[in-house]
Amino acid sequence: MKTFLVILFLAGNNFYNKSFSDTMPVSKDTTEKKIYYLALGDSYTIGQSVSSAENFPNQVVASLKKASINIQQARIIARTGWTTDELEAGIVSANSVDTLRLSYDFVSLLIGVNNQFRGRSVEDYKTEFEPLLKKAIHFAGDLPDHVIVISIPAWGVTPFAAGRDRAQIAKEIDEYNAANKQIASQYGAEYIDITPWTREAATDFTLLASDGLHPSGKEYERWAERIASLFKTKI
Repeated sequence: MKTFLVILFLAGNNFYNKSFSDTMPVSKDTTEKKIYYLALGDSYTIGQSVSSAENFPNQVVASLKKASINIQQARIIARTGWTTDELEAGIVSANSVDTLRLSYDFVSLLIGVNNQFRGRSVEDYKTEFEPLLKKAIHFAGDLPDHVIVISIPAWGVTPFAAGRDRAQIAKEIDEYNAANKQIASQYGAEYIDITPWTREAATDFTLLASDGLHPSGKEYERWAERIASLFKTKI
């Protein structure tokens, strides 16, 4: 009798354990990886004359969130009028004030229009752009293809450029963009050429903000779609 009871107890215990384990929910970490994005630049990055939601970094974030990607608010280091050396100083300042993350999943870099506007040479631009790109790559966890260099917009077609030598502006913008594209390629960074789009503003004023110089939210949306699509391939 004792043997029979022991067998029943063991069998029941095994049944209980099996049933309990079969019905227990599987414990797993469902926390999505947080994606961090750093945007470096000037007025084109902060979105001068449009709302914050309409600048391209924030439109990139909104697009990725719609795709259920756990991207955090974009960290933007940019200011209207900044040249390459001023952006460099801005990065140093931001890091000392609020401590930037050691690394980001993605970094965008758009800088140089104010160098061109102030009449600085392309050679000087190259000298200052290259270290900025290297810093951007380091911020991106030393992953060059997680950095996107964006070409300089063709501001010479805008109403703001009326009375200026539009052909010369176009020539210089093309020279600057040839330089940043070559350096981006040299280091293995991604490159997005938005300049042809911005030239459409010569006849389509809906692509311009109210100041007649900077892109509108509609124009920035095109940039954001390209950037977001590229990010998705690397997440």
